[in-house]
Amino acid sequence: MSHSISYIWSRIFITFNSWYMTKNVLHRFADVRHFVFDVDGVLTDSNLLLTENGELLRTMNTRDGYALKAALHQQFSVLIITGGESDGVRKRLSRLGVSNIHTGIEDKLTVFREIIQANQWDPTQILYMGDDLPDLEIMREVAIPCCPADAAEEIKALSVYTSPHAGGRGCVRDIIEKVLKIQGKWGI
Repeated sequence: MSHSISYIWSRIFITFNSWYMTKNVLHRFADVRHFVFDVDGVLTDSNLLLTENGELLRTMNTRDGYALKAALHQQFSVLIITGGESDGVRKRLSRLGVSNIHTGIEDKLTVFREIIQANQWDPTQILYMGDDLPDLEIMREVAIPCCPADAAEEIKALSVYTSPHAGGRGCVRDIIEKVLKIQGKWGI
């Protein structure tokens, strides 16, 4: 009997601790003004479909797209920095209104630093979402590093928030919606 009671109390503690840690992190979202996203593994699910012609095809989540449009509508900056190159990705993001798109980038950190300096962005107002080791350096320089549920373990360890959604499966919607709701700008 006492074993089951201690087990129940331990589960309550773990649940409370998880809720408290998430709540504690979410207050930081009130200062976000700039979203920076990787593409493969964040806006897509990391899978590539190879055609017979050698083209690489990706899928994107429409709810993530809606959230990107909502953030832009509310005057948030949206920056895309990705190592991948895809005309389809560029066209999709452009149609959503994203204009600050950098593809084929090997040195993400240098491009990131150049953009924040040129635009005079305050690093304490930047949320970055990445999923793998090429994102690590940028994540160390922003106030709010985040990742999808299926990110690499090193990225999860560095993130202050891990979305319950996987890359390409709503993690971008999750993070943008939380930020906009906390700031009273979601659905307006």
